Amino acid sequence: MKLALPSLAAVGLVAAVAASSGALAQQSPPPDHPVTGQDADNTGTNERDRNDRATLPMDQSNASADVDLVANVRQAIVGDGNLSVKARNVKVIANGGVVTLRGPVADAQEKARIQQLASGVQGVQRVDNRLDIETDQSH
Repeated sequence: MKLALPSLAAVGLVAAVAASSGALAQQSPPPDHPVTGQDADNTGTNERDRNDRATLPMDQSNASADVDLVANVRQAIVGDGNLSVKARNVKVIANGGVVTLRGPVADAQEKARIQQLASGVQGVQRVDNRLDIETDQSH
């Protein structure tokens, strides 16, 4: 049985149509998310993260102990059903037993709870809590 393969021109046409329709769909907001006229401004966060001393996800160690540490801290965080979805999705970075937490959380209680959970994981030597408390202006 012989399969017919599409020509390169046909594939290109389909890709172009798909790309343009996706671009059009992204231009208009969904009805449940009205445009507010305010641009998102994360300049302060970006400037902070450009600092050479800031620990970022790219700083994650590949040492098996640190990879296991991240998995165990993540498991502790995700296992706490009282945390918001955003809090359960914070970034966890481990390097030499030091765990850095980054990302947005709803309030100071979540920030403290995540630090407590991370600190309670065996093998964590220190927690660098860089979690950001979300405010109405950060949306």
